Amino acid sequence: MRIQTTVLSILLSAIPAAFAQGPDRPLSELPYSPGLDPASMDRTADPCADFFQYSCGGWMKANPIPADQAAWSVYYKLAQDNVRYLWGILEEASKPAPGRSAVQQKIGDYFAACMDEAAIEKRGASPLKPGLERIAALRSTRDLPALLAQLQLETGSSSFFFGFGSNPDFADSSQVIAFATSGGLGLPDRDYYTKDDDRSREIREKYFAHVVRTFGLLGDSAEAARANALTVLAIEDTLARATLTRVEQRDPYNLYHRIDRAALVKMTPGFSWEAYLKPLGLETLQTFNVTEPKFFAELDRLLTARPIAEVRTYLRWHYARSASPFLSKAFVNESFDFFSKTLHGTPQLKPRWKRCVSYVDSQLGEALGQEFVRRTFAPQTKEKILRMTQQVEKAMEEDVKGLPWMGEATKKRAVEKLHAIVNKIGYPDKWRDYSAVAVRRGDFFGNTERAQVFESRRDLAKIGKPVDRSEWYMTPPTVNAYYNAQTNDINFAAGILQPPLFDPKMDDAPNYGNTGATIGHELTHGFDDQGRKYDAQGNLKDWWTAEDGKAFEERSKCISDQFSTYTIVDDIKINGELTNGEDIADLGGLVLAWMAWKMEIAGKTLPPRDGLSPEQRFFVGNAQWACENSRPERQRALAITDPHSPPKWRVNGLVANVPEFAAAFSCKPGAPLNPPKRCRVW
Repeated sequence: MRIQTTVLSILLSAIPAAFAQGPDRPLSELPYSPGLDPASMDRTADPCADFFQYSCGGWMKANPIPADQAAWSVYYKLAQDNVRYLWGILEEASKPAPGRSAVQQKIGDYFAACMDEAAIEKRGASPLKPGLERIAALRSTRDLPALLAQLQLETGSSSFFFGFGSNPDFADSSQVIAFATSGGLGLPDRDYYTKDDDRSREIREKYFAHVVRTFGLLGDSAEAARANALTVLAIEDTLARATLTRVEQRDPYNLYHRIDRAALVKMTPGFSWEAYLKPLGLETLQTFNVTEPKFFAELDRLLTARPIAEVRTYLRWHYARSASPFLSKAFVNESFDFFSKTLHGTPQLKPRWKRCVSYVDSQLGEALGQEFVRRTFAPQTKEKILRMTQQVEKAMEEDVKGLPWMGEATKKRAVEKLHAIVNKIGYPDKWRDYSAVAVRRGDFFGNTERAQVFESRRDLAKIGKPVDRSEWYMTPPTVNAYYNAQTNDINFAAGILQPPLFDPKMDDAPNYGNTGATIGHELTHGFDDQGRKYDAQGNLKDWWTAEDGKAFEERSKCISDQFSTYTIVDDIKINGELTNGEDIADLGGLVLAWMAWKMEIAGKTLPPRDGLSPEQRFFVGNAQWACENSRPERQRALAITDPHSPPKWRVNGLVANVPEFAAAFSCKPGAPLNPPKRCRVW
């Protein structure tokens, strides 16, 4: 992905700033921001020393982080515009009227129920009662599997010990099989439990206090809440230490262990998979991929060793944690105080309407997406993006064929994979049908649960069937794009194909620098440290000669070593092994976009604009997508979990490897961004 946010988090990233229609009014049309904004620059900065400051200094000065944000960026600002526009769609759809379509009624009633704070407050914690009663009735580990299946269906969460769902088979990408994955943690990553520095210990202490307070909201006495929180952290610590690190998880071979049912039973003899699979409608299932066998073996030992009362305590916590955002203010505020304020430094909870927009997008995303696309996405945009994509692909083919370090056999396979990539632009060809989801005004919690059960069932129903290569894993309003290695396709949501990221009114230089580089970024993911391990059909298969694989690793390590020297915040350095795939994609995207732009302008004489040459406009256009301010708490958290480098280094770290940049800005040899040694894979 080009940015580090998920579908839900990007839509939660909204600011109550004063736009044209005021801080608390929806947008009736999307505002315009230019694809290259000279006012966002800081021309007092030396572009050859800090190109990020040169391109974004003015923007950062004019855009302080809002109180309800952990960060604020060009991407978030565009996402905010989309959120406020979606708010307008939902406000209109929420008003009962004879002319509402079935889709409008569904999303409108969901939004109305979410906005009905009086009804939500009146119900308090009562929506939790059925689930908590089921947990309280648990008497032995023999009854645990069926209960876990139900809790996972209703929450869609891997918090209940492990995750279970569908995914294309790594070895046969045409078929969907069941994946059992590690899970069970309340903190964002295993490292929060295993690291022993002062900051990690402080976070664990605050997490413990948060768990205590949440048990208090469930009615536990202070003494019982504290004892229960100790149990939760002990169980989570055991699970965390059995989980692979994020760097280890980057290698798909570490996550592929296809086994039959007999082997799964042997791996976890204390857990009845028969009882677990039956309520999921998968009682005859025989094939599984267990991503982390060590984790499941440890889970089996834990469930055998721990008293059932402790298991109930753990389940109560995770049920309350997963439900808290959808409950009364006491639960919402407690969840926000730890997961947003403590972990990411966000001072203020987002207003209700923003959260409700994000929930509709998360749970009924393609229904809401239909309304967004119908109003905002022009056919001409799709045509232009397709043309740019084809040019970037042509640039990569030329690049591959000319690589001095790759042999002819591997080049041939690389070009075959490149030609097999499918381009998906804007929105799905076929919209998802949500008619089976019962949405009721006045029952917000029930709506979230029913929508999640629908999604869980939809996901599980794919197991044992051919892969649907037309499916999207991102909703149309999302300001993001992605590459899927197993379906070998690149996907650009309509939300990202708007100004200032793609600007039809702007000249090609910044558009190719920005959107062209995004296309190149996603394309390069098919050939980064992870993507290169999949063939043209999306199968996990080594198609490289040993010599070429070694040459790739050497070039990949050059980039990893380079980025590992950069500081994120305090004395925390980038984990270059974690960010390697995104860093390779960033650099490849920039190089390919440059080549595609040169194809587009071949034979043309372009004048300077805004005091910048066409080449300078290309690089500034590329850099301005990354303009961002971020709180230090968030930076520390992302240093552990985020496979992307911080924006400053996603600009400076790239251009330091591109001689065309040094030429465009007349950087002297030895300048910080014109070093004697450069890295490059693609």
